[in-house]
Amino acid sequence: MVTQNDKTYSSITHLSSFAGWFFPFGNIIVPFILWSAKKTESTYIDTHGKAAVNFQLSLMLYVFLLVLFAIPLTIFTFGLGLIAVILGIIPAVILIIATIISASIKATNGEYYNYPFTIEFIK
Repeated sequence: MVTQNDKTYSSITHLSSFAGWFFPFGNIIVPFILWSAKKTESTYIDTHGKAAVNFQLSLMLYVFLLVLFAIPLTIFTFGLGLIAVILGIIPAVILIIATIISASIKATNGEYYNYPFTIEFIK
């Protein structure tokens, strides 16, 4: 049975991903710590915590690949690649915010959420 405490904690775990906006790697460290602290107490918290951490790890990989490919693209297109990357970041950030909030709402309602484009690093 999923308790209200489990729902609230899972919701906070998802929302803790915004910590990355305030300190480096906070988007991974804070959800990881919250998940690690309670993962054995509830399978609900365990599932939501893994989802939050896996999503953030996937985002980190995608950003790394974007930077890796954007630098040569920018050099060879005389800056046009940089403009394309910047214009692509705005909808990506909106999508990230929306998915984190959606996951938090689902957790609060006692539902599970699968983040899009997530690689399952932690099973």
